[in-house]
Formats: sequence, C-alpha cells, structure tokens
Amino acid sequence: MRLLGLKERALTTSKPEKHKEGMVARLIEQQTAKLPSDVFLWAALGSIGAAFVLEVTGREEKGHFVGQWVAPFLLLGLYNKLVKVSGSDRIRR
Repeated sequence: MRLLGLKERALTTSKPEKHKEGMVARLIEQQTAKLPSDVFLWAALGSIGAAFVLEVTGREEKGHFVGQWVAPFLLLGLYNKLVKVSGSDRIRR
C-alpha cells in the first residue's frame, strides 16, 4: 500500500468533507477570503524591509520586533490560501 502525499490526496478528493465550522472560524474565513493571498506576501516582505531599515538605523530592538511579523503574515497567507482551495468555503459554494 502506497502512502499518498498531501498534494496527491488533495487532487484525488472528489468532493469536500462535510463538517460544521465554529462561528469564530467562519467569521475569520469570511473576512480573510475577501483579501487576495498576495496581500500577506507583500506584508511579510514589507516587514522584512522595515526590520532591515530599523536595524541599520540603530533601532535593533524595534527591528527584531518588526522582523518577527514575517512568519505570522506568511502563515495567515497560507491559511487564507488553504481556506480558498479546500476549506469550508468550498462546501458552502
């Protein structure tokens, strides 16, 4: 028996699984679905640039703080993309 990768499983699934989302998750999905996924990528790149500028100008603590925003922005973008592709948003259509 061969184990399928995540991408292969996603492509072989013919219809979405039915499950009930919580109200908070549904509200978050509705709001983030309005934003294009590129917004999160540009926000991450912007925080990298801002962190670099802060570091170079001698404000290292602020630079570290802003630099830590990169991962959450990328995770939010990934979540946004997953919801659009295979999340509960797909079931409601």
